Amino acid sequence: MTAGDAAALAHARILQVIRAIPRGQVLGYGEVAGRAGLPGRARLVARLLAGNDDPDLPWHRVVRTDGRIALPEGSPGWCEQSQRLRAEGVAVEKGRVKRAPRVNDLDVQIWGPG
Repeated sequence: MTAGDAAALAHARILQVIRAIPRGQVLGYGEVAGRAGLPGRARLVARLLAGNDDPDLPWHRVVRTDGRIALPEGSPGWCEQSQRLRAEGVAVEKGRVKRAPRVNDLDVQIWGPG
């Protein structure tokens, strides 16, 4: 497999994960990378989304790990992402989404949410 083939495969896996994010839910860039089998490649996810031209890709469901929208606050993209998430029922306050605790997260199971 050539480097180009490997890159194309990685991109396809990332896009598949993003398309599978259910309406009204979000994932962090690192979570997308991990689910695509590319742990530690959050920046690759961000670069791929930055160059996205597919209007049907639910890019707005990908946020920073801390729940913040990664685009500059007040920018057209930031406003669009906030609006799209709110339209799906996601609570967005000051550019940060309120995420439900992950049920299979060991820290959440031991220490509780938050």
